[in-house]
Amino acid sequence: MFDSFWTTYLLLVAIIIARYFAIAGFFHYFLWMRPEEKVQASRLTRHEPTKETIRHEIVMSCISSFIYAAPAAAVMFMWEQGGTALYSDLSLLDLAYIPASIVIFLLANDAFFYWTHRAMHHPKLYPIMHRTHHKSLQPTPWAAFSFHPTEALLESWLLPAMAIFIPIHVGAALFVLMAMTVTSVTNHAGWEILPRSWLKGWVGENIISATHHNMHHTKFKGNYGLHFRLWDKLMGTDIMEPVE
Repeated sequence: MFDSFWTTYLLLVAIIIARYFAIAGFFHYFLWMRPEEKVQASRLTRHEPTKETIRHEIVMSCISSFIYAAPAAAVMFMWEQGGTALYSDLSLLDLAYIPASIVIFLLANDAFFYWTHRAMHHPKLYPIMHRTHHKSLQPTPWAAFSFHPTEALLESWLLPAMAIFIPIHVGAALFVLMAMTVTSVTNHAGWEILPRSWLKGWVGENIISATHHNMHHTKFKGNYGLHFRLWDKLMGTDIMEPVE
């Protein structure tokens, strides 16, 4: 039983790190490694990423991967013993519930992240927990999981804990995790990949984009949300310049 947990844990570490390098590497190449005139995106900064910044982001993201894998491995181990709300069977009812479960998990994660993220900007917590992430004054795709271990510990447990009590299909859980990785990478990319028309419309008004999150890194305040602008708007912390 003990060996099974550690096998699952190490496998998840490998998967998380591989997913991180695949997605961050893909966007880093297509946004930063090609001539600017070939990039179908809007550049948010004139500063080129330094090797030191990228090295720091990769090292801290890999450390965070070891931390994120632990609660996920615990839930996978519990699932094998029948002790979670994860399931793999499909029915007609599930086809309707799966999209709802995805929204539930994303909304809960967004609310949790907003308040913990905002708390970590408190002067007493910021130097301990969050300064590591903000060493990337202008982040790159590699900054997706560039957290201090204390921040990674704080943020790593919610979704696995929810999967113990709230039913979610394994495929839906994997979709949530993949979506979180992609959005975290693209929102730190230093380029806006969304079309201007989207930024001016419903998507830009409600969904966090690279433009929106980049202001958090450059201004060091406001824009604390993860997926949606809902909590920032409700709490008066939303900062967004008009899109021309």
